[in-house]
Amino acid sequence: MAIKAQLFITCLAEQFFPGVLTGMVGLLERLGVQVAFPEAQTCCGQPFFNSGYRDQARDMAVKWLEAFGSSDGYIVSPSGSCVDMVRHHYLHLFPEGTPERRRVEAVGKRTFEFTEFLVRVLRATDVGASFPHKVTYHASCHLLRGLGVREEPKALLSKVRGLEMIPLSSEETCCGFGGTFSVIYPEVSKAMMEAKVRSIESSGAEVVVACDAGCLMNIAGGLRQANSPVRAMHLIEVLTAGRGAS
Repeated sequence: MAIKAQLFITCLAEQFFPGVLTGMVGLLERLGVQVAFPEAQTCCGQPFFNSGYRDQARDMAVKWLEAFGSSDGYIVSPSGSCVDMVRHHYLHLFPEGTPERRRVEAVGKRTFEFTEFLVRVLRATDVGASFPHKVTYHASCHLLRGLGVREEPKALLSKVRGLEMIPLSSEETCCGFGGTFSVIYPEVSKAMMEAKVRSIESSGAEVVVACDAGCLMNIAGGLRQANSPVRAMHLIEVLTAGRGAS
C-alpha cells in the first residue's frame, strides 16, 4: 500500500516559492508517495499566535484542523516553522478534554517537515540530485529548536552528487527574521541578518541553503543588499537539481 501524504503548503511558500512546492510534489511522487492537496487549507494562524492574538489564532487553527483533521496519511510541509506551530503550539489554544484538543493531538503526530519526513519516515537520503557547487547550511530556528531537526537536512545534502559542503560558523544562529519580530524590532532584526550575511560570505560558499521560506526571504534580501554573489536556496531546490523533480 502506497504511503499517503497531504500537502501543507504554507502561506509564504505558496506566494513566494511555488517552485519549491512543485519540486516537493515531484520528489514525493518519485519516492512512491501518494500525494493529495486539501484545497480548504488556510494559514495555520502562527502570525496571530506569535503576536499574542490567541482568539484569532484559535479561529485559524479550527479552520486548519477542519481541512486536515479528516484527511488520512501523513501531513507534510516545506516549513519547520509552520509544522512546529501545528504540532506544539496548537496545544496551547485548546483546553484538555475538548474535541479540538483531541484532534490537535492526533493530527500533530502525523504532521512532518519535509526533510524530517524523508529521513525519519521514508528512510531516504539519496534522491538522485546533482549540484556541483559549494554549499553552506543555515539551521532555521523552529526547525532546529522546535522540532529537533538538526542532522536530517545535512544528511540529504551529503548525498547530492558534486556538492561540496562548507561549514557555517553561525549555522545555528538566528537570521533575525522571526516573522513579526522583524517588523516589531527592525533594528535588531537587521543587525542579526547582517551578521548572518557576513558569516555566509566569509564561508566561501556559493549557495546558502535553508528549509524555511521566511529565513530564505530574509537572508536573500540581506545578500542582495550586500551585493553578494551568494545565492539563497531552499533545500528542495537543491534536491531537485540535476535529475529534476519529475
